[in-house]
Amino acid sequence: MGKSPTESNAGMSQFDESTAEDSPVPEACAVPMVADQEERAVTHSKLLFFFVLLLAVSGTASATFLLMESEECNDFRDGFAGLGSEVSTVAGQKVDQMFSALDSFSLFIASDAEANQNSSWPLVTIPKFSAKSEKIAELTGLERPEIVMSPVVQEEDREQWSSFVLESSPVFYQESIDNEGNKKLTVEEMMDITMPYVWYYGPPNGMAATAERIERPGPVLPLWNMYPLGDPFLGLMTLNLDMLKFLETENQFQTTSLTLRPSLSFAQVVDTGAGAGLDQIEIGSQIMQPIIENGVLVGMILLRLRWVDFFQNLNIDGLTGTIAVLRSSCNIGYVSFDEFASNKELSYLIDTSGSVFLGLLDAHNPKYDDHVVSKVVVDVDVDESKLPHGVCVPKVTLDLYPTEELEKTFQTSKPIVYAAVVVAIFAFTSLVFLLYDFFVGRRQRKFMDRIVRQDQIVSNVFPAAIRDRLYGRDKEGSQPDNLLDTLGGGDGPGGAPLADLFLETTVVFADIAGFTAWASAREPAQVFILLETIYGAFDRRAYRHNVFKVETVGDCYVAVAGLPEPDKDHAMAVCRFARDCVKVMQDTTLKLEVSLGPDTSELDLRVGIHSGQVTAGVLRGERSRFQLFGDTMNTAARMENTSARNQIQVSQVTADLLSASGLSAWIAPRKNKIFVKGKGEMQTYWLKAKAEVGLETSKSKSSLDFVAETLTDSSVTSSVRETGDVGEISDIEAMTKTERLVEWNVEVLSPLLQQIIASRGGTVCPDDKSLSQHEATIGTGKTVLEEFVPIIPLRRFDAGELSKRQKVSSIDIGAEAKSQLRSYLANVASMYQDNPFHNFEHASHVTASVKKLLTRIVNVDDGHGLRTTTEEVDLVNMAGHSYGITSDPLTQFSVVFSAIIHDMDHPGVPNAQLVKEKTRNAQIFKKSVAEQNSVELAWGMLMGKEYKALRACIYQTEDDLRRFRQLVVNTVMATDIVDKELQALRKSRWETAFAKAPTNQNAGLSSDDCKATIVIEHLIQASDVSHTMQHWHIYKSWNQRFFVECYAAYKAGRAESDPSLNWYKGELGFFDFYVIPLAKKLDSCGVFGVSSHEYLSYALNNRDEWAREGEHLVQEYLAKHEEMNKKLQ
Repeated sequence: MGKSPTESNAGMSQFDESTAEDSPVPEACAVPMVADQEERAVTHSKLLFFFVLLLAVSGTASATFLLMESEECNDFRDGFAGLGSEVSTVAGQKVDQMFSALDSFSLFIASDAEANQNSSWPLVTIPKFSAKSEKIAELTGLERPEIVMSPVVQEEDREQWSSFVLESSPVFYQESIDNEGNKKLTVEEMMDITMPYVWYYGPPNGMAATAERIERPGPVLPLWNMYPLGDPFLGLMTLNLDMLKFLETENQFQTTSLTLRPSLSFAQVVDTGAGAGLDQIEIGSQIMQPIIENGVLVGMILLRLRWVDFFQNLNIDGLTGTIAVLRSSCNIGYVSFDEFASNKELSYLIDTSGSVFLGLLDAHNPKYDDHVVSKVVVDVDVDESKLPHGVCVPKVTLDLYPTEELEKTFQTSKPIVYAAVVVAIFAFTSLVFLLYDFFVGRRQRKFMDRIVRQDQIVSNVFPAAIRDRLYGRDKEGSQPDNLLDTLGGGDGPGGAPLADLFLETTVVFADIAGFTAWASAREPAQVFILLETIYGAFDRRAYRHNVFKVETVGDCYVAVAGLPEPDKDHAMAVCRFARDCVKVMQDTTLKLEVSLGPDTSELDLRVGIHSGQVTAGVLRGERSRFQLFGDTMNTAARMENTSARNQIQVSQVTADLLSASGLSAWIAPRKNKIFVKGKGEMQTYWLKAKAEVGLETSKSKSSLDFVAETLTDSSVTSSVRETGDVGEISDIEAMTKTERLVEWNVEVLSPLLQQIIASRGGTVCPDDKSLSQHEATIGTGKTVLEEFVPIIPLRRFDAGELSKRQKVSSIDIGAEAKSQLRSYLANVASMYQDNPFHNFEHASHVTASVKKLLTRIVNVDDGHGLRTTTEEVDLVNMAGHSYGITSDPLTQFSVVFSAIIHDMDHPGVPNAQLVKEKTRNAQIFKKSVAEQNSVELAWGMLMGKEYKALRACIYQTEDDLRRFRQLVVNTVMATDIVDKELQALRKSRWETAFAKAPTNQNAGLSSDDCKATIVIEHLIQASDVSHTMQHWHIYKSWNQRFFVECYAAYKAGRAESDPSLNWYKGELGFFDFYVIPLAKKLDSCGVFGVSSHEYLSYALNNRDEWAREGEHLVQEYLAKHEEMNKKLQ
């Protein structure tokens, strides 16, 4: 239904023109209703049956699963109960063993001291204490225990004790060092840091610790004999350190001295190694065993154990995933010198490989609370009545819990298997019914599929309203079974035509200017990438603006507003749509230039709009379509034909409609009236760009040089970008023309580098010093021309290597190499002079032609087995067809690389003029000056250290390097078509290699290598003048650039004769004696498939066109050149 201007404007404000371009295009959604009430009832019955069946299957399977899962849970509970009982028993035995070993050691020490009449407590040292402690450690079953004997020194014995320490320490140190094999320590070093008095840590002095003498009254408990000896800690030896200064040890001492029973401190600080530092601790315990002589406490044995070590070697098979929680009846105690832990639990994860400390907490999973296995492992029998109030003797309980990891070992697939068996039984029961239902419903499904396909086809071709009318043709009877009967797809149209007259519509024709010439130099895939991208964007905007797409005819997009649903604002909608399309065309071609090659951004849109009545309907018959007819269509087409690039021309009728809608600011009258066939002169209007009416800025294009403004239809070839992605390069719109060409060349060379790497198994060249030396010497001692060889030996065919190259998509050349490639090409572009013809754009044009011809070689090879590697004979035939060119990706890379660099630093004058002027390069190279200079510059730059990763991708052996250099030399030198000696040599080799009757002239040389070398040289020659073998507009534009370059050289005094005097005849001769014979050679060698026929056909057509228009064009060139000179002045 139509909209009022107010409604339409409101709608447009809701959907602003800045909305993202990827708005969806609606799909057809009408599917015919062919099922009646009876069929629906049957369907409901089936659903009910399957629902009941599903409930039965679910219930039975769930019950089975839960029953089997419960059985596994019981097995898990019983299994862990047995495992936990074994662990707790072993742990209890191990604790009893520790206390027994310490009790025996204390008795031995007491009896040994009593037997030694030369010593009395506290002045007692245990001979060979280290060795004896090792045996005690073995009895405890611990890996890293610390054992210390500390005598009880009364206040009156301290001075005597200090003298005893100084006298006895050297012997003790030497015995310990010898026994422990610690070669890093010496007795002298140990004595230097040994305190001769009982001490405790004082304030640190920088990084060094200080020792303060103990002056307090009462007994002290100095560290004396210790095992292991350990390393000095912060510059001090712990010998003579008063243990009673530690609160937890003082509590133990108090308990032990009052009860004469061993005591235990839970979670005492234990360093991970002597000298390791206080920040590296483990949680353990200290057992204090009294040494009693004649009923008197004379000393203590201190055993420091790590609970990690305690659980280390339990030697229990199947122990895994078990949480051991040690619970103390007292608070844990000190975990550092100034930190007290109030909790009472330690947790460890234990298994056969060892144990891991989990923290000062209960770390078990609460869901396993009812699986606990508990045992008291430490219970010192102490008469607590003898202890002061507040002193707590810990009782240690070991609680064992399973983990999810352990539970998983008891879990099997039985529950699932049994449940699956139940489901399978029910499934088999239902199979008969399902098969019966399938066969019965198959015919109906086929019928419905046919209806759906018809609906999809009709929905894509016809507007929704027309589609609905098609389905409702037979209002009084049933819908036809075959929609083709309605569309007249049988013997002829049936019934009245489906057509209507729409009085108020606006039609738009949008044509891609320059497309014909551009497409003539492209591969088919490139053409469709462009059209699909642009037309897809147009479709999305048509949906946004309520515009109906009628059709596309070639590169012309036809759309209409005002039908099939009337719209009073049809003119405004089409104008908005057209302006969006022009902007989209400019933005899209800029992005596509990176993937589709040079001059893609120079494609523009030419738009014409006219309003009026049209006859629209379904034109029945074969391939029925919805089409529009009438004078409005013809006039809109004329508006497009007489419009200009990037301009929207509207007729007087459309302009009046815009003015009536208050949009007269959108249009500007065209200065001159246009002549329309059948209508005479017409006044038309330009639809202003959005920037001109204050809506948004429009894009402007910058020309490469002063000639570019006159080259309206210039287009060049490029290679097919396989992905078709135009969004990979960021900020494309901000790039210059040269930057976009650099990116395109990067995308051309990168896949070739991938093929090179893939051919050698995906490896990149390592850093080879010998290769670096060869890089520095190759090409030295002679000129580039002297390196030229008649035949280049190429690599032989390798079926295995070729199969690797088919997996090139998985190869990545690396970010560094990609960056270096981009940097190198940017530097190459900067070294091209700003010539009208011999510039970087022309080099890219040549590169596009080379890539196209190489692609055609590969495409021909595809038909000979490139994609079918099962039979080696097919691959051999393919390699032979291309004379080995496709056998070596380095060859293809070298030719494309040569095309990019072949005119670097070209001065814009021929070699003969350079020799005449005696330039520096001419004096060095003598002839082929520009070509040799290009090779030297490009090669020297490539050998720079900043391109090391790039070179590693290109070659990895000296043989690859030599072949790469030779291919570049031969290919670039082939572009010198003026040198008579080189041309005569090429002609002779061609006649010999491709002669119908074989000769013995090149006996001993590979025939394939000879042909491949000649084909490569002629490929680059054809590409260098490819503009002569492409569309007329391409030839004309590049010919004009070349004329301007030659004419500018003449005006600058660098040419003897005026080129305009002989340009017409010279071009005819160039066609007759060089271009056409070269195209015929490409055609006759049989390597390039249809491209060779295409090049020859264009060459012949261009020659005829030049013969007709050349003289006039030369004068036109001169006039434009003079006009541009005036503008520049």
